[in-house]
Amino acid sequence: MTKSIHDFQDEHGRITGWPSDRRRAHQLAILDYLTGLFEPGVSYDPAQVQGVLADHSTLEDPGILLTELVEADYLATDGQVYWRADGRPGARPASPGERG
Repeated sequence: MTKSIHDFQDEHGRITGWPSDRRRAHQLAILDYLTGLFEPGVSYDPAQVQGVLADHSTLEDPGILLTELVEADYLATDGQVYWRADGRPGARPASPGERG
């Protein structure tokens, strides 16, 4: 069953809060939504990832979203670039126009 993330979004679809650990299904639904902002097979540098997350959230520290995405295996990293864990990165990094 997919949980709705509506309670955690503003009228523009930005994430406005992070659910408590008791609401893990909601956390996973948010992570799934955020993962969809990244193209499979594309590498993103840290600034690009932070920019996407900042553009799609109103959290004071959108870094928590990155931490959760990596720890839950939605995004992978080699310490220099990030990519969707469900798609191996290609040879080229994303250009700014390809950001989610």
